[in-house]
Amino acid sequence: MEKFTKKKIILIGFSIVLVVGFVVGSFYFGYETGRKKPYRIEVQGVSNLEKGKAQDVDFGLFWEVWKRLKEKYVDPAKTGSNQDLVYGAISGLLGSLKDPNTVFFPPSDAKKFGEDISGQFSGIGAEIGMRNDQLVIIAPLKDTPAERAGLRSGDKILKIDETQTGGITVDEAVKLIRGKESTVVALTILRNGWDKSKEIKITRGVIQVPTLDFEMKTDGIAYIHLYNFYEKSVPLFYEAVFKMAKENPRGLILDLRDNPGGYLQAAVDLAGWFLESGEVVVKEEFRSDPEQVFKAQRSGIFKNLPMVILVNQGSASASEILAGALHDNRAIKLIGKKTFGKGTVQELEELPDNSLLKITIAHWRLPGGQLIEKNGIAPDYEVDLSDEDVKNKKDPQLEKAMEILKSEISK
Repeated sequence: MEKFTKKKIILIGFSIVLVVGFVVGSFYFGYETGRKKPYRIEVQGVSNLEKGKAQDVDFGLFWEVWKRLKEKYVDPAKTGSNQDLVYGAISGLLGSLKDPNTVFFPPSDAKKFGEDISGQFSGIGAEIGMRNDQLVIIAPLKDTPAERAGLRSGDKILKIDETQTGGITVDEAVKLIRGKESTVVALTILRNGWDKSKEIKITRGVIQVPTLDFEMKTDGIAYIHLYNFYEKSVPLFYEAVFKMAKENPRGLILDLRDNPGGYLQAAVDLAGWFLESGEVVVKEEFRSDPEQVFKAQRSGIFKNLPMVILVNQGSASASEILAGALHDNRAIKLIGKKTFGKGTVQELEELPDNSLLKITIAHWRLPGGQLIEKNGIAPDYEVDLSDEDVKNKKDPQLEKAMEILKSEISK
């Protein structure tokens, strides 16, 4: 989930410029000096991780490895340009954190990331991520090649075409899965309950990311299925709740299944329809700065409306914030499966060469005190949705939600 803060973009962008400028601008000086003997310099101001303390850093080893790559690597075409090596070094720096959510995007990849978050791109239409160092499907998007091929939340991706995914990063996996419209990618998938893996071939297409479905079900029950928290989610949610208000509903089912998240502010904004103004939605806990508390700001027009929320292992990030806030503040029942457990805050920083830095800056804590990261949120009523149910177009999770909501309404 990305949060844009102009001041932080400028400051962090400037510190990265110092790193890149130093590496490129002083390459020959560093190369020659490092070639003759290792040298150590004090780096101060590039990072404030040590609160301004000078760090004794040996760059001689860096230049020595650079030299040997340039002189000896068997396939010189793979070493690319000096700028490619700089980008690789930055990616390696972030990779040392072992945080799949802190990522560097060179300019070409930054463009693809921007397409994803704006809601249109070419690929298979699935959100992917890491769980216990395994590449998994977080959520297939509605009406996409991924959904039509039968991919489901929690599926483990063992291979992409002929590439094994052990040790691969999410960014690298995205590059392999994405591609031109009408081309085919083969994913080797292992699902809980399967005896062995299966290869699933998927034809890529232009993906229009779905946002929201609304309908009135029987007995005056409104149903909103929110698929993400991207740019269009807030205005489309407004339209849906105004339609819902005209129907004078007796209750609401909010479906957040397979919703991988999006913008933090969208989750906070939407919570304001269902909470008292001023109630805590979520807290951000930073490394050293004071925590930031996000509170409901809207009128809370539906704060007394009976409701339940559907979640599953594809509900992540902003979905977990919204579901957790309503659960903690109003004891709204959660139905389905345990959520994904994506509980850190990423800030997206645009750098001067049009590359991007997505960096983890904080943890989320729910109003009740729970940290989301890795643990996820357990539902009040755990209900499975099997392959057979999907095949027969049955939805026992939704059926249970209807049952529980009707019980809440009758109280």
